[in-house]
Amino acid sequence: MPSSQNQQVEPKEQSSEDILSDALLFLGGKPVVENEIISYGDLKLTVAPKEGKANTLLADHLFSPSLLLAEQIEQGAIFLQGRTLIELGAGCSLPSLAACTISSPSNVPALVVTSDYPDPIILGSLKSNVERNQALVSPTCKLHCRGYEWGQDVAELLTLLQNPSTPGFDIVILSDLLHFDASHDALVKSLSLLLAKTVDARVYVAAGKYTLPKVVSSFLQKATDAGLVLIEYTDHIGGSRWLGTLPVSGLDAEALGIRKNNCRFWVGQWAGTKVVVR
Repeated sequence: MPSSQNQQVEPKEQSSEDILSDALLFLGGKPVVENEIISYGDLKLTVAPKEGKANTLLADHLFSPSLLLAEQIEQGAIFLQGRTLIELGAGCSLPSLAACTISSPSNVPALVVTSDYPDPIILGSLKSNVERNQALVSPTCKLHCRGYEWGQDVAELLTLLQNPSTPGFDIVILSDLLHFDASHDALVKSLSLLLAKTVDARVYVAAGKYTLPKVVSSFLQKATDAGLVLIEYTDHIGGSRWLGTLPVSGLDAEALGIRKNNCRFWVGQWAGTKVVVR
């Protein structure tokens, strides 16, 4: 029998408290947005109450990657026109709601599905955000809110597509979902089932720099094994310069740039298709 000194102990997954602490360290422990109501342009959002699954799954906070994705959508850097989009683990749903409300009139998706873990508190908060902002949704875009647990059957989500002959969404958004590495297999499985097998299908992944490098590498490897090519971008998103022009919860461009600079960003597509910048 090997001695205890020779036995390797598997490192424990970070707890939600550890992740939250790391995520807010660059702001001295303060929330990314301190206001109870999170605003981006005319969008008004709230996070889930700090209890139950909402607490353990960190649905009770807004993190910097959501701001980065909303900025990219506002700037038209993500092509949305006539496309179908789903966000997994949406939390307060800033990126997916931004896609159907603040995007340019010439860059409006046909369908947006915002989804998160099927817990009453998490879903109740998500539905409240959808209902609160429903009047802002472009009339040419259909918006749905659904509960979904990663790794489970996606049939109900796929029935929402307007073109069933092409199963899968044109765009999948993953905003700050990589930190729980024990969930990577389930997350990649859902991504593989939901992203359309077409040359122009894209997954947009944003993560905080506080996500451990080995955890990020684990996700990227699993996504590669599933047949995806993910390219990380920095200069293409403006570096740490905030490019958005809409007001964001009273934060100025410098404060928003600090939050943006705390993020990493990837664009992914299926291997075997011509790799493009965006």
